[in-house]
Amino acid sequence: MKIKSFLLFALLSIALTINAQPKYIFYFIGDGMGVVPVIATTEWNRTVYNGQRPLTMTQFPIAGYCTTYSVSGSITDSAAAGTALSTGHKTINGMLGVTPDSIPVYSMANVLKDNGYGVGVVTTVFGDDATPGAFYAHVPSRKMTYDIDNQFIDGKVDFLACANLKGMKDSKGNPTDIKDKYAKNNIKVVYSLDELAKVDKKSANKIVLIEPNPFNDSNVGFTMDSIPGMLTITQMTQACLDNMLEKSPDKFFMMVEGGNIDHALHGNDAGTAMTEIYKFDEAIQIAYNFYLQHPDETLIVITADHDTGGMVIGRDGKYYADFDAINRQTISKDMLSLDCKAMITSRSIIGWEDMQEYLTAKLGFWTDVKLSDAQTQRIKEAFDKSFGKRNEIKDEKTLYASHMGFAVEVYKVLDEVSRISWATSGHSGNPVPVFAIGKGAEVFSSLNNNTEIPAKILNLAGYKLY
Repeated sequence: MKIKSFLLFALLSIALTINAQPKYIFYFIGDGMGVVPVIATTEWNRTVYNGQRPLTMTQFPIAGYCTTYSVSGSITDSAAAGTALSTGHKTINGMLGVTPDSIPVYSMANVLKDNGYGVGVVTTVFGDDATPGAFYAHVPSRKMTYDIDNQFIDGKVDFLACANLKGMKDSKGNPTDIKDKYAKNNIKVVYSLDELAKVDKKSANKIVLIEPNPFNDSNVGFTMDSIPGMLTITQMTQACLDNMLEKSPDKFFMMVEGGNIDHALHGNDAGTAMTEIYKFDEAIQIAYNFYLQHPDETLIVITADHDTGGMVIGRDGKYYADFDAINRQTISKDMLSLDCKAMITSRSIIGWEDMQEYLTAKLGFWTDVKLSDAQTQRIKEAFDKSFGKRNEIKDEKTLYASHMGFAVEVYKVLDEVSRISWATSGHSGNPVPVFAIGKGAEVFSSLNNNTEIPAKILNLAGYKLY
């Protein structure tokens, strides 16, 4: 009789374990991180560093991909994609947290918060931008950042880490009343990890961690540029996790967006994008370390909102890519462009030899990275036109930056040498990867439409989208 009771108890324990729901959910979204950028980062790591630390995400047991089309067509923007990934609903490009007829739809963060989960959101770009905003706001246009920030007050997010909030300034650059409203609603806004450490996290209604000196006013700065003191995605992810463990240790949900990946890909800057993906992967490692401590209670899902740039490994019919050339790069396209503009503004006399020395130091040109005479001549001609009495080359504008014409030509040559090609400076309709590990991760193994991902996560947790 005792044996039967023991067996019954053992079977019941196994059944409960099998049916247990994830208590800790990590949702990573690499903005613009299509399949090829991930593969390129993997190849760069393999060929340059002999795969000394393989990408954590590519080591997960579940690997698939998903489609990203919106109601507007085969190429989505981040607002429609963010809405799909957070609410399970397709919408029109530019619309956020609403259906095409402007009816609010609620994110998985709402469902989980209403069922006792702590909710944290991390992004390396604006906290009221499309992807983070999709988890707490409902507006007909993603440009309505003041409204998005107002909706954060009553939204379901407990902790937000970001580079900046657009809605804190009006169209003329003057401060709005958002910060005052946050203070009145016991939302603590802090501008450093030291400030964050002093906050009583249990008494604060919500916490917002903001980078005090955002790069280009829009992101936390590229890993490539090693800007001193700038918040990193790993620091922000760890800060969010620490906050969740202190305020909601029993169960929590975290969404972490690698927004800088998209900014680099819009600029067709392969080296910077790959270092951002590698840094994003380090943030994933933080979640994976937590998973190793709680393997039966944790779910980690990684995907992207869309592909940016239409990146291709290879060009000109050559059967190789030179990742060593990319690895010699030590400055982002954005930063090099700003440097060159500063040189002109300072009215310093910059000669061609000075510029050659600068490009050798920053990109390895003419030493480690060999250029043809024709490539050198192209760069010199662009230099003469940009640094002469008249700037004869117009800037090239992307979604997030305006690159000096000279910098554009320099990075075109770098692409030629490294054998990287681009289809666009915008988004593409290419599929994006899906990686998963943890409780119920096998449900993500097949082709996913992006709207299926939040529904599957919630279903594993025992809930449905509103």
